[in-house]
Amino acid sequence: MNPSLAWALVGLGLSVVMVQRRRLALGAVTVQALVLAGMALHAAHRAEELTAALALGARALGLGAVFLLLTARTRDPRPMRAGSAPLRRGGLAVALALAFTWLVPAVGLASRDAERVVLALVAFGLLVAATSGATVTQVLGILLVENGLALAALQLPGTSWLIELGAAFDLTLITLVAGVFHERIFAEFGAGDTAALVSLRD
Repeated sequence: MNPSLAWALVGLGLSVVMVQRRRLALGAVTVQALVLAGMALHAAHRAEELTAALALGARALGLGAVFLLLTARTRDPRPMRAGSAPLRRGGLAVALALAFTWLVPAVGLASRDAERVVLALVAFGLLVAATSGATVTQVLGILLVENGLALAALQLPGTSWLIELGAAFDLTLITLVAGVFHERIFAEFGAGDTAALVSLRD
């Protein structure tokens, strides 16, 4: 895997952890997904591989458009501050990614560097989904994990184009459903803050 490309994917993932604005985080996730589609397109040699690459690109643009519309329709009345400073979140994300790299054995991808990038994206996504109070940001964490799985499919030697499509779209439905839940939460409470859910009672 090209080192510059690997650093670009990791950097975009880390920016999602650290930025405060939802649109910046959405832009980073979308660009990351488009980079993955470009990688698939560059590696395509058969018609079905080209189809898979184009499907990855369509998924990236489609999800980006859906969540851009969603963030425009559900503007929070006041900024939602994260529980910790950006540098602290970034440090925790890097530490978690390193822990995953040390603890998870080789899984058979094209290179160990590719495996490190996949593990980093999964770590970043899990951290975002687990620590953010904003529902849209939590969904972006799921998308980060999904991008990591798509990269794993692309870097698996001899992988079928069906596996690439499956890895790309497996979590897409969950992501879209989560987006619908975000809009319902916003309509009910006037903010996309999961802390509001503590007021619910049986």
